[in-house]
Amino acid sequence: MNRNKVILIVDDDNRNIFALGLTLRARGYQVISCAMAKEAIELLEAENNVSLVLMDMMMPEIDGYEAIRLIRSSTAIKDLPIIAVTAQAMSGDREKCLAAGAQAYVSKPIDVDILMVEIEQLI
Repeated sequence: MNRNKVILIVDDDNRNIFALGLTLRARGYQVISCAMAKEAIELLEAENNVSLVLMDMMMPEIDGYEAIRLIRSSTAIKDLPIIAVTAQAMSGDREKCLAAGAQAYVSKPIDVDILMVEIEQLI
């Protein structure tokens, strides 16, 4: 079912990567992860098997907003589906994430049912 679908989790908190990874693997997805946006972009440009990115928006150095803009400006990976994942659940944050180029937005703590609906709509 989903075993050929690879999801890249980009988050600077290993606990989030661990929990999301377990959840996604239990649903049959393959999961890879990066703790930094720069590493994620390099990986995406080198690999062409990633189906979707879960992008934490608050990371050191390059935040998720800038990372999404960099992905959208890269010819090779500009059409990759991206879901913004953030603890920033303030008014206007969803719109800010979508304006940066994400196709969907999920706030932390993550409601797995909502996340799965967003993933299934995009891949």
